[in-house]
Amino acid sequence: MRLMPRFHGWKVVAAAFLLAVFAWGIGFYGPGVFIAALAQSRGWPIALLSGAVTLHFLLSAALVAQLPDWHRRFGLAAVTRAGILASAAGVVLWGFASAPWMLLPAAALTGAGWALTSGAAINAMVAPWFERRRPAALSMAYNGASVGGILMTPLWAVLIGAVGFGPAAMVVGAALVALCWPLAGRVIARRPEELGQHPDGAAAPAPPPAHPPAPARSRADLLADPVFRGLVAAFAVALFAQMGLVAHLVSLLLPVLGAAGAGLAMSVVTVFALLGRTLTGWVLPSGPRRRWAASVTFALQAVGSAALLAADGSLPLLLLGCALFGIGVGNLLSLPPLIAQAEFPPADLGRVVALTTAIGQALYAFAPAAFGLLREAAGPDAVPALALALQALAAMLVLRRPKQAVPSPVPDTPPHADGNGSYDKRNDRAPP
Repeated sequence: MRLMPRFHGWKVVAAAFLLAVFAWGIGFYGPGVFIAALAQSRGWPIALLSGAVTLHFLLSAALVAQLPDWHRRFGLAAVTRAGILASAAGVVLWGFASAPWMLLPAAALTGAGWALTSGAAINAMVAPWFERRRPAALSMAYNGASVGGILMTPLWAVLIGAVGFGPAAMVVGAALVALCWPLAGRVIARRPEELGQHPDGAAAPAPPPAHPPAPARSRADLLADPVFRGLVAAFAVALFAQMGLVAHLVSLLLPVLGAAGAGLAMSVVTVFALLGRTLTGWVLPSGPRRRWAASVTFALQAVGSAALLAADGSLPLLLLGCALFGIGVGNLLSLPPLIAQAEFPPADLGRVVALTTAIGQALYAFAPAAFGLLREAAGPDAVPALALALQALAAMLVLRRPKQAVPSPVPDTPPHADGNGSYDKRNDRAPP
C-alpha cells in the first residue's frame, strides 16, 4: 500500500515561524535596542537615532507594496533570501556604526529586510497551503513574531553586555543567515501543485464557489469609503502610539531595571501580546461588536501607558504597564482583517487588509522620531503620556462607524487562495 506523503504545509508554517522570530527580533523589536545601545555607547542624540528608525520603517512601507510583483518575477525563495541578507548586513552596520552617516545605509538595509521577511511575506508563504485552516496556520506562523520579542530582546541585552553591540550584531546576523537561508529554498519556496498536494492537505481540490464573487473595488473607491477611512484612522492612531512607545521603552526602563531587567520587561510585553491575541481569538464576538473588542484593547493599552507614567521607579507598576500594553501588541496585527471580514464584501477583503497595513506602517514610521523629539523637549514622561492620549483617542475612533455604509455579511463561499486576507465563514472562530 502506497503511503500518502506528509503534508508539506505545516513545514512551511514552521519555517515561516522561525523566519518571523528573526524578522521581528531585528526589524520590529530591534530598533528600540539599537537606540538604547548607541545612545549609551556613542552618546548620539535620541532624536538622531529615532530619525534613523523612522527611515527604517518608512522605506519598508514603500517596499511592501511591491512585494507581490517581486514574488511573481523573481520567486519567493530569491526575494526571501534577499531580505535575509539585507537584514543581516543592516544589523551589522547598526552595530559597527562609528559615525552618524552610517545610520542611513544601516536603516535602509534593515528596512528592506523587514519589508521582505515580515507580515506580508509570511502571509505569502503560508496562504497557498491553507484555505479552511488558514487562520490557524497563520496564527501559528505569526506567533514567531511574539516569540521573537520574548527571546530576542533579552538575548540582545545579554550579548551586548557580554561582547558589545558590534559583535552581538554579527552573531545575530550570522544566525539568521545560517538558519533561514536554506529553509527559503528547501521549504518556503515549494508550492502545493509542485508536490501534488492540495490546500489543507486535502485528498482532492476544494470545489469552486457556488456563486462568482462580486468584483473588487479599486483603491480609490476604498479610500472614498467612510467605513474604510474610519477603520484605517483608528488603527493608524493606535499603531502610531504603539510604535512610539515600543521604540523608546527599552531606553526608558534601563535607568530603573538595568540592561537585563529592561530586556525581561520587554519579554513581558511580548508574552502578553501572545496571550492577548490567543484569548481574543477565543472570545471575539461577531459582526459590529468586533469594534468593541478593538476599543477595549486600545483602552487596556491606555491604562498600561498610565501605569508606566505613574510608576516613578516602582517595579510592580512598570511590569503591570508592560503587561497591559502588551495585550494590544498582538491584537493590532489580527483585529483589522477580522473587522474587515465582518464589514466588507469578500472581493474587497484582500485590498482592504493590504491598504490598512500599508497606510498604518507608513504613518507609524514617523512615530519613533516624533516621540523622540517630544522626549527631548519635555522629558521621558512625555513618551507614555502621549501614548496614553493616542490610545484613548483610538478607542473612541474605532467605535465611530458611519451609518450610511451597509455592512456585508461574512461570506458563505470558500475563501480565495490568493493569500490576501479573504476568509471562510467557517473559520470565523478561534483556531482549534
